[in-house]
Amino acid sequence: MASQPQPNIAPSTQELAAPATSRPPRRQRPDYRHIHRFSLPLTVHPLPPLIPHNPLSIISVLLSYLTYFIAPPHNDIHSAYFDSNTSSVHVTDEKTVRALWEMGFFGKGSLSRSEPTWLDQEKKRRGLLGGVTSEEVTRQRRAERRELKLQRARSEKLIIEQRLQAETAAREGHTSPETQSGLPSGATNGTAVTAEKFSVKKAREAKLLEAQQLAKRDRETAGKAVRFSTTAEGNDSTVKQSENTIVDGGESTPETTVDNEEHLQISNEEAFFLVYGLGALHIFDKDRKTVLSPRSLLTRFCHHSYSPPRDMSLDLKTDDPFLISYVVYHHFRSLGWVVRSGVKFGVDYLLYNRGPVFSHAEFAVVVIPSYDHPYWSETENRRAECAGKQARSWWWFHCVNRVQAQVKKTLVVCYVEIPPPTQGLESDSADGLDIGALLTRYSVRDLVIRRWIPNRSRD
Repeated sequence: MASQPQPNIAPSTQELAAPATSRPPRRQRPDYRHIHRFSLPLTVHPLPPLIPHNPLSIISVLLSYLTYFIAPPHNDIHSAYFDSNTSSVHVTDEKTVRALWEMGFFGKGSLSRSEPTWLDQEKKRRGLLGGVTSEEVTRQRRAERRELKLQRARSEKLIIEQRLQAETAAREGHTSPETQSGLPSGATNGTAVTAEKFSVKKAREAKLLEAQQLAKRDRETAGKAVRFSTTAEGNDSTVKQSENTIVDGGESTPETTVDNEEHLQISNEEAFFLVYGLGALHIFDKDRKTVLSPRSLLTRFCHHSYSPPRDMSLDLKTDDPFLISYVVYHHFRSLGWVVRSGVKFGVDYLLYNRGPVFSHAEFAVVVIPSYDHPYWSETENRRAECAGKQARSWWWFHCVNRVQAQVKKTLVVCYVEIPPPTQGLESDSADGLDIGALLTRYSVRDLVIRRWIPNRSRD
């Protein structure tokens, strides 16, 4: 049987025969399981299991109790201060910042996206620190994704142009498009798609290799010299040159330090949970002299939940925005969820199973007050006021649900039942306010919302 002549192979197919370059190793991630091994900033004393038919288990439990009474666990009480200008709580101590972030993911860096890493970014920018930060990894990944999209668009445009040229030549010369394009019949689409995948893979590998080379060059430069950067006129310099010098091989190198200008900013709900729910935080006033009690802190947070803040002499209300949001925050925190702000996706809260460094948020929570108690419908003014507070349009709901479906999160509508007001919420009797009795009067109802897609939900 005579062998048929081989057709002309396009240049994109010849690239497939070239040996693929080895993929550069991935950047080693920190051991987040060890860093975030504690879910809350508390020291617990676990007890061994008690097995009734095993006498040794009873002895182990007794020894555990004896060890607890002799050397009880020490709980660190962290400190913060309340800033009335921003209506938020700030933490400036570096040890407290790391403890609150690593044990429960509380707060966010004032100069960072989430984790307070501004100091590492500044040291890396000035050549004082090697490696890359999480923000740089995110920017690099987004740049690679953008370049891959552009590469894919160029490949698709080239394929369409080649196909149009082949069809035009086929109509003019009365030949098949496969013969004019130089590819065998039935292999045009497959070869083009394979060539596109190969070019995308090559672009990704080239980007990773270039990033590693830049990181290596930065580390070598940081080991030889220290770069200084000037600051704007009128601002305090963050680089201080000490009088001591490090002598290495007869050359003196000035020792430099970078002041950390970032602080941890925690929301009022997180601060009150740490103070009242866990007892792991002390919040001072603006002068940082007086520790605010949980009752006075609740009063202050409720008045600052309005914009502008209400007068401190006014009475508290059971439907204050802070009380409603804190009830939901305390509810999900007590169930073991890591609760973070959801302003990025147009919701009130985001629920993480373990934390933002392990996975994306699974649920997005929208808080809506509910006035079902008969007290709120006794008069016409109360009914109109309550209707205005809990009114949500269908267009708003559709937009929020569409955004959460786009980012692959499940929307949870959380209704908070508002109790009627009582005499114990007056500001002059805040010292005698029972916070636990007040919170037990609220009830929470969760409703999961899912988009109905015809081609996926036909039943």
